[in-house]
Amino acid sequence: MAKTVADGIWEMLASAGVRRCYGIVGDALNPVVDALRRNGTIEFVHVRHEEFGAFAAVAEACLTGQPVAVCGTAGPGTTHLINGLLDARKERAPVIAIAGDVENALMDTAAHEELNPYTFFAPASLYTARLVDPGQMRAVVSTAITTAVAERGPTVLAVPGSVAAASAPAVELDVALPVTVPGPASETDLAAMAELIDGADSVAIFGGDGCALAHAETRALAERLKAPVGYSLKGKQWLEHDNPHAVGMTGLLGYGGCYDAIHRADVLLMLGTDFPYGNFLPQHGVKVVQVDRNPHVLGRRVPLALGVVGDVRSTLQSLLPMVQPKTEDTLLRHCLRTTEHFRSRMRHYVTKGPGIKPIRPEYVAATLDELAADDALFFADTGTPVIWAARHIRYGRDRRLFGSFAWGSMANASPNAFGAQLAFPGRQTIALCGDGGFTMLALGDLLTEVRHQAEVVHVIFNNGMLDFVNIEQQEAGLLPFGTDFPTPDFRRFAEAFGARGIRIEEPGDVAAGLREALAHRGGPVVVDVVVDPHALSLPAHVPPAVVEGFTLSAAKQVFEGRLDDIIETAERNVRLL
Repeated sequence: MAKTVADGIWEMLASAGVRRCYGIVGDALNPVVDALRRNGTIEFVHVRHEEFGAFAAVAEACLTGQPVAVCGTAGPGTTHLINGLLDARKERAPVIAIAGDVENALMDTAAHEELNPYTFFAPASLYTARLVDPGQMRAVVSTAITTAVAERGPTVLAVPGSVAAASAPAVELDVALPVTVPGPASETDLAAMAELIDGADSVAIFGGDGCALAHAETRALAERLKAPVGYSLKGKQWLEHDNPHAVGMTGLLGYGGCYDAIHRADVLLMLGTDFPYGNFLPQHGVKVVQVDRNPHVLGRRVPLALGVVGDVRSTLQSLLPMVQPKTEDTLLRHCLRTTEHFRSRMRHYVTKGPGIKPIRPEYVAATLDELAADDALFFADTGTPVIWAARHIRYGRDRRLFGSFAWGSMANASPNAFGAQLAFPGRQTIALCGDGGFTMLALGDLLTEVRHQAEVVHVIFNNGMLDFVNIEQQEAGLLPFGTDFPTPDFRRFAEAFGARGIRIEEPGDVAAGLREALAHRGGPVVVDVVVDPHALSLPAHVPPAVVEGFTLSAAKQVFEGRLDDIIETAERNVRLL
């Protein structure tokens, strides 16, 4: 049969390195999916919910660096993609969405399931095209692919079924991908950085995801300058391991001496981070130098003494021989002592974990840290699982941590882990799930994981509430409301779906249960861990507004007759207070 437009789309996507498409078939999309079947080189992953597929694609694209496709049919199917595409934009994942569209003759007539893709996808997509004529195929598909790859983000192709089924024009279908290798900062900026650093008595480093390939260079600079090294959540896996200058994180997830480091230094080097919580960054009194390959982020969180456009690794390679070594290490020693003191306090409920019931979530995370493979892939649901993942699991070198850290969506861990497991079959893949997130999105597509025999280990922190929201309400001085819900025995759900189910209610069973889950082969595992709903996690630096909020919330809870809850929370977290 003659080649159709849909055939041409998939051939172009395959030539660009797309190996997988996540989605659900349906009406307007049928000609596109039929062409995918004929293509044979791209795997179609039939998910139960398009959003699950989109989150899976984000993780695969970020971890492999290759573009990944998703699809949904006209109207409702495409709207289910939007949250995952917004996450792709925030995480800079090259995801290409094929959105089924109404036929050309029905456009702008309020047809059934009609949706204007330009306006709907505008917040999420770097480039949106509506393929209304076969003659557009090469131009718009090529643009969608190259934009996704070069600019690292999602693009959308809206394809009416009538156009997809039409004959393709005789054009070249191979897509030549651009090679985008960012370089170092300019010589002028390097000289200005060196001058600021040499003129300072103390320097601190705060790094993010832009330090992914710059561990050695960052450590070398820190040693040369006697600089403490703090990091954002996304920078932790790149900068903490094998780093004697590591001093933890700032923010509400923060621990260690990072806050002191970045506020007490004369000069702060912000390397490859767009840390969004400006109230934890120095707004005055510190000269801040920010280095990032994206000029749009420079200075939007904190006033800068110098904004530098450049790749972190190559910039530091050029900067290192230009700066003079420092001998004064007072700030470094203070921050290291603070970090060690905070770590010992954090480990109290880990060390005592085997004897504490209800099970402490810190103990679960720390046990996973000990048992997991050195190259394990961890994925954390937005919420308290992120706290335990940040504080009690070590990453770096070959271990990775991923989540919806920039967008902050719920329910990302399971689909992220699924996408990673398909891309790296056999590699240990662990989803740290909240009970709310797991029931929101993961439960239905557990069937998809079973079908694909995906070896994803789900560890559910089952505390019967949206715990992070509960904390946020208290920070705001509010009475906790609408955050609790009954939870089932997830083990039984898993077994009914054909997965391995494990339920842990006793602290003495934590290590054995997790060990069994990690050893399971042939499909997904769901580990339902009943954890203490009163467990708290206090940051190293607590802003006054947070203290006031918790105090006000506690007073309101007392007046509402919830004194027992306040007492129980205090008793169960006394070593952290």
